[in-house]
Amino acid sequence: MESEQRLKRKRTYRPYSRAQFLSLRSFILCFSFFVFLMFLSSERFPIRTVSFHPVLSVPSLSILSKSSLQDSFHGKLRLPLRVEDRVLFPDHLLLLVSDKIHEDDKLDCVYHKFDGFRSVVRCPIPPWNHSAAAALMWRGDEVDDYGWSLRSNQTVHSWDRLVYEAAFDGKTALVFAKGLNLRPHKESDPTKFMCQFSLKDWDDENDEGFVVMTEAIVAAQEVVRCSLPMSIRNNLDSAQGIRVTVVHEPMPSPVRIRNSRPYEHGRNRRRHKENVAMPSVAKLYNPTSHQMKRDQGKYELCACTMLWNQAPALREWIMYHAWLGVERWFIYDNNSDDGIQDVVEELDFQDYNVSRHTWPWIKTQEAGFSHCALRARNECKWVGFFDVDEFYYFPYHHRRGLQGQNLLQSLVANYSSSSTVAEIRTACHSFGPSGLSSTPSQGVTVGYTCRLQSPERHKSIVRPDLLNETLLNVVHHFELKKGFRYLNVPESSIIINHYKYQVWETFRAKFFRRVATYVVDWQENQNQGSKDRAPGLGTEAIEPPNWRKQFCEVWDTGLRDFVLANLADSATGSLPWEKPLV
Repeated sequence: MESEQRLKRKRTYRPYSRAQFLSLRSFILCFSFFVFLMFLSSERFPIRTVSFHPVLSVPSLSILSKSSLQDSFHGKLRLPLRVEDRVLFPDHLLLLVSDKIHEDDKLDCVYHKFDGFRSVVRCPIPPWNHSAAAALMWRGDEVDDYGWSLRSNQTVHSWDRLVYEAAFDGKTALVFAKGLNLRPHKESDPTKFMCQFSLKDWDDENDEGFVVMTEAIVAAQEVVRCSLPMSIRNNLDSAQGIRVTVVHEPMPSPVRIRNSRPYEHGRNRRRHKENVAMPSVAKLYNPTSHQMKRDQGKYELCACTMLWNQAPALREWIMYHAWLGVERWFIYDNNSDDGIQDVVEELDFQDYNVSRHTWPWIKTQEAGFSHCALRARNECKWVGFFDVDEFYYFPYHHRRGLQGQNLLQSLVANYSSSSTVAEIRTACHSFGPSGLSSTPSQGVTVGYTCRLQSPERHKSIVRPDLLNETLLNVVHHFELKKGFRYLNVPESSIIINHYKYQVWETFRAKFFRRVATYVVDWQENQNQGSKDRAPGLGTEAIEPPNWRKQFCEVWDTGLRDFVLANLADSATGSLPWEKPLV
């Protein structure tokens, strides 16, 4: 009897116990979900949700390209912005936008949670748990106003392997690619590459498009030069904006297309599946399409540089070298956000003939100089490639009291008709802080007067039409066509003062990121022996003891005296690049 009652109790209480357990479990789950919602809505977790589209909206870092929009457009109509491509760098996200944007426009980068014809916008790295497929919208607009446009084209390219720039010069195209892993400073085998030119709708993933492929002619470092397809060659005006990429390991010779005949990619997918095209954001661009017309022919001497956040140094550098005879300036801007466009426009307004080219690709100074050489070839007989802290000086003329104006132009003009000389190399003296603790008010040429004993490296002025067709360079000099050579000028006649180690306030900025190829980020433990680093400084942006007295072995006031004797105002003593006090 007792056993029957015990069994009955078990049958009675078992369902009740399970129901009690489920009720407790449901309560815990509901409470946890409520706590999670409270966490999301707190200020410590800054995610904004609008109409169930989970996004994060933050201000853009910078807008790098100049716009031609009319002012009236901004006040009346603002169409949704269309992001064509995205490139993820280690420290920021780059958006390539088909719309024209002015640098003063206020934009927000929009991140979704995981589920010289385009503007360039830099955005912060996306937060944790948000996709890098950022969109773009006008400041003050709502996400709902954009709808589908924020969700179209979600592709994000990695900077590790990417075709990022392309240009053409009439018969050939230069394609710039990151991740080719070619031998540094050497020519490579061009038969391993082909160029692929595409016309397709890049918003439609199913659109195979119309593809033309041509063989590579030369390849070196990050540059592959290919023949332009005949259809493009015959109609260069329509070539602008055609997408181009690089294909590794071309097909066997019976299948390769030697006459640039087009084929439909869809029909040949099986035959070409072993040849993988690199991801690309590059579109064909004619770098000479906006060149200034000159009745007198080419400029005798031009200058090209690449910089990041060095707008304050531009006035002195350009005004001084213009006095020495430089007539045309190409400024390759590597993501500056210090008001450089205002400085360029002011100098151009004063007839200094300066143009700024947006070059957002980090650690690509050599490629940028190749691009600049191609761009300058139709405008300039000679192009100097040197930095904004480097200044040419003529000690021989100064010691003898000879006229200094146009000396640099006169030097190169002596070799413009040479049948052998295509490059002039000049040694550099590196100057230190010279005992200063603050930026010199009259500029670097007057303020810094103490340097290292021995020269370091050299910089070059080249004839761009006599460069090797690879445009191979190591920043300081280029590979020349066969039969041509470089000329080393004696230090007693001409030298470059390189104001490399300036006051700490200026020098420490180099720790964030350098334009130079050799050391991109001084905080990384790499290339410790590179001359781009300060000897013994290490990888921390901490001012060493007695910084203002370092790198001082020889007091050298030559260029300072040269500048004051030739360029200072006789009444006030002020120099051309000094702005008058208001």
